[in-house]
Amino acid sequence: MTTAVLSPLAEARPADGGVPARRAVIRWAWRLFRREWRQQFLILALVTVAVAATIVGSTVATNNPPPKSSGFGTAQDSVSFTTYDAHAASVIESLEHRFGHVEVIENETLSIPGSINTYQLRSEDPQGPFSGPMLSLVSGHYPSGPDQVAVTSGVASAFHLGVGSAWRVGGAAGQVVGIVENPQSLLDEFALVAPGQVTAPTAVTALFDAGSVPPSSFAKGYQVQTPASVAQSNPLNPETISLAALVLGMLLIALVSIGGFTVLAQRRMRSIGMLESTGATDRHVRLVISANGTVVGVVGAILGFVLGFVVWLAYRPSLEQSSHHVIGVFALSWPVVIAAMVLAVVAAYFAASRPARAMTKVPIVQALSGRPAPPRQIHRSALPGIIFLVLAFLLLGYAGGTNNGNGGGGAPELIFGLVLLVPGLILLAPFLLSLTARLGRRAPIAPRLALRDLARYRARSGSALAAISLGVLVAVIVMLAAASRYGNVFDYAGPNLSSDQLALHANTPPPAGTTIVTPNGKTHVQTAAAAAAGATPAELETHAKSIARALGAQLVALEAPNAQVIGSDLGRQWDGAIYVATPQLLRTFGISPSAIDPDADILSSRPGLSGVSGLALDYASGGKVGPSGSQSCTAAAGCLAHPVVQEVGALPLGTSAPNTVITEHAMREFHIHATTTDWLLQGAQPFTASQISSAELAASTTQLSVESKNDQPTSSAVVGWATIFGIVIALGVLGMSVGLVRSESASDLRTLAATGASSYTRRTLTAVTAGALGFLGALLGVVGGYIGMIGWLRSNSLNGGIAALGNVPIVDLLVLLLGMPAFAVVVAWLFAGREPVAMARQAIE
Repeated sequence: MTTAVLSPLAEARPADGGVPARRAVIRWAWRLFRREWRQQFLILALVTVAVAATIVGSTVATNNPPPKSSGFGTAQDSVSFTTYDAHAASVIESLEHRFGHVEVIENETLSIPGSINTYQLRSEDPQGPFSGPMLSLVSGHYPSGPDQVAVTSGVASAFHLGVGSAWRVGGAAGQVVGIVENPQSLLDEFALVAPGQVTAPTAVTALFDAGSVPPSSFAKGYQVQTPASVAQSNPLNPETISLAALVLGMLLIALVSIGGFTVLAQRRMRSIGMLESTGATDRHVRLVISANGTVVGVVGAILGFVLGFVVWLAYRPSLEQSSHHVIGVFALSWPVVIAAMVLAVVAAYFAASRPARAMTKVPIVQALSGRPAPPRQIHRSALPGIIFLVLAFLLLGYAGGTNNGNGGGGAPELIFGLVLLVPGLILLAPFLLSLTARLGRRAPIAPRLALRDLARYRARSGSALAAISLGVLVAVIVMLAAASRYGNVFDYAGPNLSSDQLALHANTPPPAGTTIVTPNGKTHVQTAAAAAAGATPAELETHAKSIARALGAQLVALEAPNAQVIGSDLGRQWDGAIYVATPQLLRTFGISPSAIDPDADILSSRPGLSGVSGLALDYASGGKVGPSGSQSCTAAAGCLAHPVVQEVGALPLGTSAPNTVITEHAMREFHIHATTTDWLLQGAQPFTASQISSAELAASTTQLSVESKNDQPTSSAVVGWATIFGIVIALGVLGMSVGLVRSESASDLRTLAATGASSYTRRTLTAVTAGALGFLGALLGVVGGYIGMIGWLRSNSLNGGIAALGNVPIVDLLVLLLGMPAFAVVVAWLFAGREPVAMARQAIE
């Protein structure tokens, strides 16, 4: 044989097969995915749902607030004035000379008679160069003369107007020629008139386009704003929050998917052994499993985008109504959408990389036999996790000190502190599993085996426990933050009234010569005598009684004393009205006089007010006592230190309701006087929208305004939804993880069944696995949540300090700690009694 014949065989080739080999391995991984997609359905569904939820959630979060260009239209700059005077005119003239077009919008704030709501009388050019996106015609046409006006639907409803109606507004009569709206803010209620028709503006906005000129280069006599400067004023914008939630969600996916890809790798062990026996390198083996993870991530990201976009299209009309501005079809948060799809692929890839590395360490003969490799014993210290939690605690405390005005950190420290909580919990999860296995050594055989398996297969159970703890962590932080905020007895938060209550407030008479327009379209001019005298308290009470009779409600006069509650050593000061505990008020809420302490000075339904230190009753100092005053709280200064406070739960809890009242004993003791300017209407059932509208119409003819229940959520609603979120996340992870752990120990379960183990043993194994993972995950999440909140509040006296955590949602925490694991135990017990198939042999795939 000649050298010429042998020379082609001597050409150098890559030892690992090069690109063709890797291409063949990737094709094989794709065929495995198509053939075994049912086995990977849980992971695929998890990625799909996570991407879809991120797309919908981030789009809703970013579109729910007004758009960044709200108030700017197509302009890039704006400057505002309180009135159109000589200074404003000169500034606008200089801007026109420098930048060309300047569009001026004038607004005059007017009150809707009989209501606490207001609207704007606005002069704006519909054909203006910048304000096009801020004005849209619903019906009719825009006003073109001094006797024409167009109104929004809210103003039309409040004043019972329609196209063609005659209406007197701003002291001049006009005809309603159209219905308009502001697409960037559907809550913007205004009456549109032609430019120059607002005679007494209370706000003037000039829109212009300064190009690349920065706002800091303008004169100091006025402040120029841009959409970017408005957005930068809030670093924790919805897009930032969405990205943070996305990273946390994808971390959960990676933790849960590790177990799924590990089980899939175990099922393919014989195939991988055959691949290695034909010359595949460790790199090829890792590529098979990693490529499978990448394929799952890509398919899940695409399906998630499609599902999320379809859900967004269905929900968009409802969001426009709730967010009160028009939203485009493709108004997605594209940076978050792209990041979600990329991170989904990255999370699935890294989740598959861990079992990919583990499979290369299995000998070829053992892989061909199909026997799983024994789990490695890993002795991991809890010290790294503790260090991360301590660092998070210190950073959150440093960030919390900012609110006290004593220096400290801000948003970066707060974000990094919350981020450090995550690796702290992840690193503690394996240690907690090994500790639990040691504690269960003396337990009965079935629970002991279950706890031992959790420690043996901690590659799956550890990541599952970390995922559960992270879901519970988010829920606990929300619960504790809401409980501490709503538990602040001074700066009180919550709904203003209950649905069966209305508040009537006396208004200051308008000045003489003011044209008063009622919702029914009637007008009259305020006389000097009426402006000077106004309605007497008796007349106002007569009007209030008339409204109460029309609604079939009980009327309670609310007497306001010339006294106030102060707290000299609290970060926040008193928020809300204080009234007198009259016999009528006590009788309305079923409070017996015998149940009141004769020495009590204050009655309150605000929980914890009686235990506040530094509380004082200022009844004659005129505001000279307190943190901003110059006098200490003494009797000579007209101040009572440490008044006797009795908590009475029967008093209403609304922020505008009489939740705190001064007793008649204190009124007599300190010679406190009171006047009646407010009334409470207590109905037998919730007031309807038509009843509220009728009350506002009746009040518009008097000097009264009506306040009804707002949309502020209650503490129980926020805490309840956070609890549901934590339970759903925990149970979802448990449902997948328990199956993975038990499927990996399927050979042990077959052996137990073959030796006569009953269904009781099988049920106990699965139930203990689910209960232990659920309880340990909830415990770790609760501990992490408390570490974070204590770290934030320990140096934050403005928000009440650590004492703010005194209002602990015990029931909801117990539901997470005990109720959720107990539910998991019951479900696992019910569905784990079936005898395993093929007990005598290993199934061949």
